Amino acid sequence: MLEYLTLILSCQLAGEFLVSALDVPFPGPVAGMILLFVFLSVRGGVPEDLGNVAGALLNNLSLLFVPAGVGVMVHFELLGADALPISVALVVSTLLTIAVTALVMVTLNRLNTRNTGDRG
Repeated sequence: MLEYLTLILSCQLAGEFLVSALDVPFPGPVAGMILLFVFLSVRGGVPEDLGNVAGALLNNLSLLFVPAGVGVMVHFELLGADALPISVALVVSTLLTIAVTALVMVTLNRLNTRNTGDRG
């Protein structure tokens, strides 16, 4: 199990390194997840132990938000000073995310229906 936790953290570190080396405005952990996805795709699946490690991390995910919550409380006055722009950004980004998700779902549903109809 330790080797799979090391794999996950190594992919995150590699993602951080790539983002820093290429100087791209992209989150390092996301690049690491892409690297892990490519590795697992080439391998042909997710090993059971890796699934167990990932499941344990997901079960304790709320603990990882504690530092962010502390940061919000430390900078509460600063956030309060910019409450209107932050609120507008949150509402607009949420609505945009919902709209894009709906469009992707409709498009994929149409493609799936079209492909299923060709077989029938």
